[in-house]
Amino acid sequence: MLDKLNKVKTGAGKMLLIIFMVAVVLYFLVWPVSITPIAWKSPPNPGYTGPFARNSHLKNFEPLPIGNNHGPEDIALDAQGRLYVSTHEGFIVRLQADGLHPENWVNTGGRPLGLAFDHEGKLIVADAYKGLLSITPDAEITELAVSADGHPICYANNLDIGSDGRIYFTDSSTKFGAKEWKGTYEASLLDIFEHGAHGRLLVYDPHTGRVKTLLNGLNFANGVALSHDKTYVLVNETGNYRIIRYWIYGPNKGTSDVLVKELPSFPDNISTGPDGRFWVALISPRNPILDRLSGSPILRKIAHRMPQFLKPGPISYGHIIAIDGNGNILADLQDSEGSYPMITSVIETDDYLYLGSLIAPVFGRLSKKNSGCSVSLPYPQS
Repeated sequence: MLDKLNKVKTGAGKMLLIIFMVAVVLYFLVWPVSITPIAWKSPPNPGYTGPFARNSHLKNFEPLPIGNNHGPEDIALDAQGRLYVSTHEGFIVRLQADGLHPENWVNTGGRPLGLAFDHEGKLIVADAYKGLLSITPDAEITELAVSADGHPICYANNLDIGSDGRIYFTDSSTKFGAKEWKGTYEASLLDIFEHGAHGRLLVYDPHTGRVKTLLNGLNFANGVALSHDKTYVLVNETGNYRIIRYWIYGPNKGTSDVLVKELPSFPDNISTGPDGRFWVALISPRNPILDRLSGSPILRKIAHRMPQFLKPGPISYGHIIAIDGNGNILADLQDSEGSYPMITSVIETDDYLYLGSLIAPVFGRLSKKNSGCSVSLPYPQS
């Protein structure tokens, strides 16, 4: 009798194990997910070779306080040289020209990202939750745009302003809105993993108050920078590891091409520096697993159903580059230890490179004299 009971228990245990295994398999195969992955071919990864050879030029950055805030995404300077940074808490933090005495200047009530001052001294903000905003020196907030061509602006990200006052900015994803998906980082992962080309480049005309789509079909449209002669605008396409050039004047007006096609990392923001160069923040190295899954939507769905700690995630690696108008690498600064993690932006002044971050509780400053890398060189030195 005891033997029969043990056999029943053993059989029941096996059956429960089989049911559990079937449930696990069914979960990974058919459980509904929020993404509909698109097959694509990941471009070759240049790795850390040639102009991207590993170095430690970023290691000696100086941390600057931003109060009880974190995630200083972008940086702007006013006419007095004061520094403004956008933070995860919704505050625009203002610091004096020496980088000290941070104050919570204004809160947008959203998640401010890109910052730039217009010709009237107003701070223009790309707010991922609120759209395109304008803030006067007296901290009065005005909503400039919340939609474009009949579609809501779901993820305003970065911007630059032309000499005629037009504001060029990105809507990173029309499908995965930052507010709807509970955060900019969370929404960006969904958009990049799906690779559904939901990003767009927009322009706001202050004379008419209208917003126009210039370029769509981008895989997570991110940083924006106007050329020095204002004939084109550069857009970082994070999901494709490249930089797109869109012509706004001249014989190529209304067309686009690829300026830099194969980067070793995900590009975030881009800014116009002096002497014809642009600075690009590379937030995290490319993930080889994600690249290998690029052509398999089914496997990407399965990977998306995995527990969060098993999914491909960002790597903390400090990396910024300077390029010229032809896409050549002028300077490359790195920190393999990621002392200043997940760099999102770079702003150059006469004396410093200022660094923004997605997650850091401070923002960074690197003395150009002590960086160990001259930005005037045609190629970086190790």
